Amino acid sequence: MGEYLVEAKNLCKYFQVDRHHTLKAVDGVNIAIRKGETLGLVGESGCGKTTCGRTLLRLYEATSGEILFDGKDISKLHGKELMQFKHRAQMVFQDPYSSLDPRMTIGEIIAEGMDVHVKLSGKERQQRIAELLAAVGLTEQFASRFAHELSGGQRQRVGIARALAVDPDFIVCDEPISALDVSIQAQIVNLLIRLQRERGLTYLFISHDLSMVKHISDRVGVMYLGSMVEMASSKEIFSHPKHPYTQALMAAIPEVDFDGEGKKTIERLQGEVPSPINPPAGCRFAARCKYATDICRQEMPKLVELEPDHFVACHHCDVCGK
Repeated sequence: MGEYLVEAKNLCKYFQVDRHHTLKAVDGVNIAIRKGETLGLVGESGCGKTTCGRTLLRLYEATSGEILFDGKDISKLHGKELMQFKHRAQMVFQDPYSSLDPRMTIGEIIAEGMDVHVKLSGKERQQRIAELLAAVGLTEQFASRFAHELSGGQRQRVGIARALAVDPDFIVCDEPISALDVSIQAQIVNLLIRLQRERGLTYLFISHDLSMVKHISDRVGVMYLGSMVEMASSKEIFSHPKHPYTQALMAAIPEVDFDGEGKKTIERLQGEVPSPINPPAGCRFAARCKYATDICRQEMPKLVELEPDHFVACHHCDVCGK
């Protein structure tokens, strides 16, 4: 892999709940995504994955930190420069039902971004729509249909075509398969892999489905309560998870037990996720971790490189990572 296309340095996104409370959705996250790779982002619901992805695209404005795109800090861009960035960075949303305007035809939905960023004649526009539909496995006839006439999988293909319409370099895929039937999920993931190979795309792939994350990702980042707790290559993190939270996630991956012997016993996490409005002072996982000691409850661990390209935020990863 080559140089980084997207970098987040100490990225924070806070939401003011009321006069006295602030929700720390993303708190000091560092991410680096190389050109042409897929970084998977996993963690429990509410850990900040989607907020992180939206902040990288400036759908949310960062509270603090830097967001570098091709070496340029895009958090300070405005006007024409911001539009140029949005031309190169797009998003595929989680819900293919609510993310498509029911009043617009599929052709109009796909062409909306082109009409803003790329000026085409009527014939060129029509041809481009047909090309994009073909790229995602749909026929030209879909252009005149409305979203309610399509299945969930077809709608998500339209969402992908819309993201591709302006020839982006970077796409945030925010849980793109979670609302789809299991039989369709693999088709959409394989479509994303093919498009990446053909167009040299860079992905941030956010998902709960660890088996799909393993299938599509080059590297994987694990978030817990707004912070990154582990990051490594997909192969390394699935075979040698070091953070106790990552280990619990991996242990929970379902396996088909064909012989009825029950190949593994899942050690379920105890306790509840702390509130992001009032997170604990030290390690945010300490209250649920069997290895936690006093230092874990007092001091936030830093994300450090334990092994080449394997980063972990844990005071006792020498013990729990064995």
